[in-house]
Amino acid sequence: MTQFICFGSGSSGNCYYLCHDGHGLVIDLGIGIRHFKKHFSDYGLSLAKIDAILVTHDHTDHVKAVGVLSNEFHLPVYASEAVHNGMQRNHFMSKKVKTEDKRFTEADKGFEIGPFHIVPFDVPHDSSANSGYFITVGDLKFCLITDAGHVTENMKKHLREATHIVLEANYDEAMLATGPYPAYLKKRIMSERGHLSNIECAETLATCLHPEVQQIWLCHLSEENNHPELARKTISAAVEKAGIDWERTQLNVLRRTVPSALHEL
Repeated sequence: MTQFICFGSGSSGNCYYLCHDGHGLVIDLGIGIRHFKKHFSDYGLSLAKIDAILVTHDHTDHVKAVGVLSNEFHLPVYASEAVHNGMQRNHFMSKKVKTEDKRFTEADKGFEIGPFHIVPFDVPHDSSANSGYFITVGDLKFCLITDAGHVTENMKKHLREATHIVLEANYDEAMLATGPYPAYLKKRIMSERGHLSNIECAETLATCLHPEVQQIWLCHLSEENNHPELARKTISAAVEKAGIDWERTQLNVLRRTVPSALHEL
């Protein structure tokens, strides 16, 4: 059995968990370690079943407690060399990843952790570097992309192969344009190294989805510049226009600070 849960998705902290037959992967850990452990216990999950931590990029909302969990349980941390270096420079990480626990990944080069085959790939963002992850276990093909300034052809290739997708829908263009953010921050968010809008997410899914896709989760929604139902409506309309049948594919919107259901995949 394969299961997926999100413990937080947004600027307040990001953390995802994928497990299969007693093996688990934490993807990012930008929430507080106490909240993480409590949520883990609440869902009946065992910290002893975590095999490794995968890191997308070195911004604090993705790495805040990575070192804490890694040090306590001697967990290997997988990330590109640039992201590992970025975590070392990040003053908001209370504990750093120990040298012996660092594992360096390279874009488009796969590796194995337990039953998982994992392929990291480049995602454009204004961090030291940023990786999406394409994870295969059995017949399941799981693709996670967050904090993406734009969508590359390589990202689309992985989305077209996936059966389960986590994809960023950060902001609604009209809400951002009329919202309270200063001009420089709006420009950063909309840049090609910023974040994906609802429309960009919708257009990407409309061109990449196929009948084998079973579940989609929209992630990293902005609190000020988006709304879960607005994101859902925008993505649903575009995907329906492209001919996707929602009776076969589930669309979920991940909450910023509230854990998701424990999804059986």
